[in-house]
Amino acid sequence: MPSLTPRSLRRWSDQIHSPLFRKGIISARMRWKSGLTSVSWKKIERLHNPNFGGGYQMRRTRFLLRRFIACALLFFCLEGVTYARIYIDINSPSVPKFNIAIPDFKNLGRDNERPALSTELSGVVSNDLDISGYFNPLDKAAFLEEKGGSLKGKDINFKDWSVIGAELLLKGGYVCVGNRLEVEIRLFDVFRGRQILGKRAFGKLKEYRHLIHRLSNEIILKLTGHDGMFLTRLAFVGTATGEREIYACDYDGHNVRPLTKDKSIALLPRWSPDGKKIVYNSYKKKNSGPMLYLRDLVTGDLRRLSGRSGLNIGACWAPDGKELALTMSHEGNPDIFTIDLQGKILNQLVKHWGIDVSPAFSPDATRLAFVSNRSGSPQIYLLEISSGRVDRLTYEGKYNTSPVWSSLNRIAFVGKANGNFDIFTLEPDGGRIKRLTADAGDNEDPCWSPDGRYIAFSSSRTGQYHIYIMNANGQTQRRVTFDKGKQISPSWGPE
Repeated sequence: MPSLTPRSLRRWSDQIHSPLFRKGIISARMRWKSGLTSVSWKKIERLHNPNFGGGYQMRRTRFLLRRFIACALLFFCLEGVTYARIYIDINSPSVPKFNIAIPDFKNLGRDNERPALSTELSGVVSNDLDISGYFNPLDKAAFLEEKGGSLKGKDINFKDWSVIGAELLLKGGYVCVGNRLEVEIRLFDVFRGRQILGKRAFGKLKEYRHLIHRLSNEIILKLTGHDGMFLTRLAFVGTATGEREIYACDYDGHNVRPLTKDKSIALLPRWSPDGKKIVYNSYKKKNSGPMLYLRDLVTGDLRRLSGRSGLNIGACWAPDGKELALTMSHEGNPDIFTIDLQGKILNQLVKHWGIDVSPAFSPDATRLAFVSNRSGSPQIYLLEISSGRVDRLTYEGKYNTSPVWSSLNRIAFVGKANGNFDIFTLEPDGGRIKRLTADAGDNEDPCWSPDGRYIAFSSSRTGQYHIYIMNANGQTQRRVTFDKGKQISPSWGPE
C-alpha cells in the first residue's frame, strides 16, 4: 500500500479537484473545502502514526484511503463524462459568444479546378454561426497556421490558435468529384486540444450551401443540445418585378425563388406548421377585395380558400395545421373566424362592434392574441377560446399591432414609439415588455422562427424596406434580403 502522507493526500486531492475546478464544476472555494482537503493535515498525520491510538486509527486510515481512491476513480470517470456536457446554455439570460476560428476548408481530393470552393464553404458555416448569435468568428488574417493544415487533432498546434483568442476551432475538408460533393468537419476545443464533433455530409455540388447548413445544425445541436435553424425558410412579399409577389428563400436570404406570378398585389404569406403549404392574400381577381389562397408547395396546386364579400385577410395557422383564423367582414363588421382547409367556416371567435384583426394562436391553441380598436386605438387583446373571455394586453403607447406568438410562449408585436414603429416582446400575461429595435427606421412585420429563438422582420433602416433577422433578445440584427425593390411581411417556415 502506498504511503499515506499529507503530501500524497494533497497531490491526490489536486488530481481529483483541479479538473473539476478547470471545468467550472466547482469553485475555487469548493476546490479546497471538498472532501478530505478540509481535514487538518496534523490530524491526518496523527491518524497515520501507528504509535498514536493503536490499530483502530490504522484501520480507519486504510478505510479512508480506499474511499479516497474510489472517489478518485469516480471523478476521473466524470472527467470524460463532463467533457460531453453542453457548452452553451441558450436559455441563460446572457449568453457569452464563443471565439471560433474557421480556416478555409481543405481540398482532400485530386480535383483542384474549384479553388474558390474552400473559401465559399468556410464562409457559409462562418455566416451561419455568426447569425446564430452564439459565436464570434475570428478574422482569418490573424491565423498563424499555414493554409491547408491537417484536420487531425494530433497534427494541430493548438497553441497557435489559443494565442489569437480562439476557444473553438472548426476544421473542414471536402472532396469534389464531378457534380458530387463530400464535406467533412471537425470541431475542436482549443484549450483542451480535443475533438468535440466530427461529421460528414454528401450531396450535389450545386447544393453545397444546403450541405453546410446541415453541418452547422450539427454544431449547434452538439454545443447547445437544441436543433439549429439553418435549414429553415423564409417567405416574404417582394417588389422586384414591380408587382407585389410572394417569394421564398433560405433563412439567410440565399436561393430566392418566386411562389406567385399573379401580376397583382399579393400580401401576408403564412407557412403551414409542416412547411408544405402557404396561405396568402391576393387581389388578382379584378374588382374584388383581398381573397385568401392556399398553395400546396408539394403538388403546386393553388386554390381559393375564402372569397367572401368584403375582407378575407390576416390568416394564421392553428398549431395542428388543420384550420386557420382570419378576419372576414361578409356580415358587415370585421370579425375573427376560423375556417378549415376547404374554406368552410368553423367558428366565430371574436364578435365586437370594433375592428378585430391580426389573429395569432397560442402554442397550445387555447388562446388567441389579436388587435382591436375597441378602446379607441389599435391595441393587443387576448381571447381565451373556451370561455370567450377577452383581456387587454397592451397599455403603453397608442398604437400596438401585429402580434405573433412563439413556440416558447412569448408574443412579439409592433409598437409606435417616438414617431417610429419598433419591435417589442411581452409575456402572455402582459408582463416583461422588452423593446428589441430602436433608432433604426421603422421596424415591422415580426415573425418567429419555428424554434422560437429568432425573429424575422422588415425594416426601413437603409431607406428601403428589407428583411432582417435577430435573436429573440434583439441581439445580432442582420439583413438577409438584397433583391431589387423592397421586401416586407416575412413568414418563417420549417425545414
